[in-house]
Amino acid sequence: MGAYILRRLLLIIPTLLGIMIINFTLVQFVPGGPIEQIIAGLEGEGDVFEGIAGGGSEVEGAGGSDTEGYIGARGLPPEFIEELEREFGFDKPPLERFLGMMWDYLRFDFGDSYFRSVSVVDLVIEKMPVSITLGLWSTLIAYMISIPLGIRKAVRDGTPFDTWTSSAIIVGYAIPGFLFAILLLVVFAGGSYFKIFPLRGLTSDNFDDLTMLGKLADYFWHITLPVLASTIASFATLTLLTKNSFLDEIKKQYVITAKAKGLSESRVLYGHVFRNAMLIVIAGFPAMFIGVFFGASIIIETIFSLDGLGRLGFEAAVARDYPVIFGTLFVFGLISLVVGILSDLMYVFVDPRIDFGTREG
Repeated sequence: MGAYILRRLLLIIPTLLGIMIINFTLVQFVPGGPIEQIIAGLEGEGDVFEGIAGGGSEVEGAGGSDTEGYIGARGLPPEFIEELEREFGFDKPPLERFLGMMWDYLRFDFGDSYFRSVSVVDLVIEKMPVSITLGLWSTLIAYMISIPLGIRKAVRDGTPFDTWTSSAIIVGYAIPGFLFAILLLVVFAGGSYFKIFPLRGLTSDNFDDLTMLGKLADYFWHITLPVLASTIASFATLTLLTKNSFLDEIKKQYVITAKAKGLSESRVLYGHVFRNAMLIVIAGFPAMFIGVFFGASIIIETIFSLDGLGRLGFEAAVARDYPVIFGTLFVFGLISLVVGILSDLMYVFVDPRIDFGTREG
């Protein structure tokens, strides 16, 4: 097992390098780099993409040294443009910029944001609690509801209970997360019906003045709707996965043998079936958390005005804040690859009979 983990850890390096190369290369062909953003603001042209859509001059992707290519650069001194290029590092060839960036990232030096005057690490640390809140609570709630419900559906497969719950789950899965979030806001956050929950934010303005119990209540009051909105899709998937896993195990010979020996249904279900059926469900916890953590956070954070990592990444992409884009991409890519290894370790933890090292050997 140790050799297997070592191989997986070594594979992280080329995989992460490939991710960074692909994204860095794509950025070279995307118009409207950070210098374009600054020039458009100085020239009073609003958003840089308005000039592009209006048939402006050709833009050099990701910032180059050709000052004639910048929209709006006509009214600015060439020396100023060259100084901007040196400040952002765009006076160097793309390959040199990429190698320098990767060398800094290997030392976990992610630089500073172009437009926020703060380090990327500080930005991520500042925004992370919101995304962790959504990811962790959504995953925990999905597991707490989906596992008992999935087991119940497997035991009562084909009954009216199974039919009606499956219909409800399919409807819930079919509703896009952002649409469900808007529906929750309209119904429960003062949109048109009830004003039970707050419209935005993770805490109230007077949060620091509240007692410990008051802070806890205020926290849960604010996260209720965002967590519900980010849970619905994972809840449906996990419930059906649990049901199908139990159905596969219930039909196996060892279950029939256990029942023939006179064991009660609950003893057979939770004493024998549970460990085997829950293998894939429990082992998928890290991957599911990361999926909710990265995937659902952008839309949910934007709709509920939560200042988290998803919103940070979206704003960085719009502003072409490359240190934030590539820094977070590197960190999140590394986390995702490590989580893949943790998922395999979870399989071994749940069922020690599994040995990836032996299977590969």
